[in-house]
Amino acid sequence: MKLIYSILAALLVMGVVSCQKELPDLEQPEQYVVGSFSEEFEAFWNGMNSNYVFWDVDPTDWDAVYTKYKPLFAQLNINRDADIRKAYTYYREMTANLVDSHYALIPSNNALLDSATINPAYKRIQKRSDFHPGISEQYYYNYVYQYYMGRNGLRSIDSTAGSVMVAGKISNSVLYFHFSQFDIKSRYENGSTADRQVLQYFFNALNDNSLTGVILDLRGNGGGNLADLNFLMGSFTDKAYTFGATRSKGGPGRLDYTPWIDAKVTPKTGARSFTKPVIVITDQYSVSMAEITAMAVKALPNGNGRVVGERTWGANGPLISNVFYNGGQFSTALFNLVYTSSQMLRYKDGIVYEGVGFPPDVTVNLNIPSFQAGRDNQLERAITLIGQ
Repeated sequence: MKLIYSILAALLVMGVVSCQKELPDLEQPEQYVVGSFSEEFEAFWNGMNSNYVFWDVDPTDWDAVYTKYKPLFAQLNINRDADIRKAYTYYREMTANLVDSHYALIPSNNALLDSATINPAYKRIQKRSDFHPGISEQYYYNYVYQYYMGRNGLRSIDSTAGSVMVAGKISNSVLYFHFSQFDIKSRYENGSTADRQVLQYFFNALNDNSLTGVILDLRGNGGGNLADLNFLMGSFTDKAYTFGATRSKGGPGRLDYTPWIDAKVTPKTGARSFTKPVIVITDQYSVSMAEITAMAVKALPNGNGRVVGERTWGANGPLISNVFYNGGQFSTALFNLVYTSSQMLRYKDGIVYEGVGFPPDVTVNLNIPSFQAGRDNQLERAITLIGQ
């Protein structure tokens, strides 16, 4: 989950962001005066009560949390390291079942510097029956490029961040594209020459009439910038289309929501309607924008998009600064960041897949023995589906 703490939001994406927030300003938790753990708990609890956007689908009884933990925090001394660490275990318990799979508590106190970030989603992923380690980015950069593509394409790597892009053709007719994070628009505009060449190769190849289909390999993609949605998917369509809807918090109440607003893909200037099969490969490490993109592919207007592989991570809610929304991220005296989604996203079928993961049309769990022997059963299934 490489990018779970660095996912950036872009404005004017999916038709959901207005130029300014026309909502009442709420007292943010970071504005609380905190001199005790009772006050710290109040700041956190109220921050979650007002800012968390998933209360109507979340199983956590937040009032019961208050009743149980308020007296426990009252027994702690905020100036004692042992009590600070004890409080951290309470926070872990309180948030263990939150459905927001972006959710993380990032501590600021020195007594917690050696403590792992609280991340309920990763614990949830580890309990899956099909859980497996993530695939190394070097696999795509080296093995897929050489073995499946026969070096028929281009690739680039950011040696500092380890971000990889690989684009090319399999069997001279299937256009393949893997990238490890959604930063492709910024890399096209401001990246290296190799970055721009890979992306230009991919976009040019979309106009090749000899193509039999496209594979977008989003396995291990940790998410990124929402601006990439139109940058990528806007190249497959000549008309705007809706793939879901978003809503945010509109007031201080736990269930004070704004109306649902359509989430759309807008075509790029000059884009043509792509009618050949478009296959997205996902796995349990496909996060956030990778999941949103899988939804957008499945909703392609020509009905030519399919999702293959494993159920995704389950972090679908966009993240945008709470300068624009009454919801999402905040901080307290104990936490540099309470990392949580700004909006709720539902797919066009009306289902919110937060905390669950977006399901593939064709389930193909990674065959570990086969993979270790050099055969990628997920990629090979995607290739097979192109011809069907």
